[in-house]
Amino acid sequence: MSFRRFLGHFGEMLLAMLLGMAVLSGAAHLAVAAAGGSLSGAPGSLQVLLMGFNMTVPMVAWMSYRGHPRARNREMAGAMIVPTLAAAALAAAAVLSTGAALGVQHAAMIPAMLGVMLWRREYYSQAHTHTP
Repeated sequence: MSFRRFLGHFGEMLLAMLLGMAVLSGAAHLAVAAAGGSLSGAPGSLQVLLMGFNMTVPMVAWMSYRGHPRARNREMAGAMIVPTLAAAALAAAAVLSTGAALGVQHAAMIPAMLGVMLWRREYYSQAHTHTP
């Protein structure tokens, strides 16, 4: 097992999430603005769900590109979707503000992802490469 490969996988997933947040969130804001609206006025639960989508889809796409099997992709997506749904529910119930719900989402998502990786640490400690 390689701790370096494990950290590399984690870093790649975080980078894919960050890029997804930037690119897809930007695209969503532009699309809504072009239609004359604004996402900042959208319900907090919708903003949390959109953020979860914007982070999960690119991360799973990157994992798929790197050769991870669908089962691992589903596990990692679940680690991201469960905290997203919980945070969205808290925002919808007005238990948390939008900003606080987004903070909870992010704060719970990273340890959840790391938990899945530790559960499968032998798998994530191996090299995975894209094979065309």
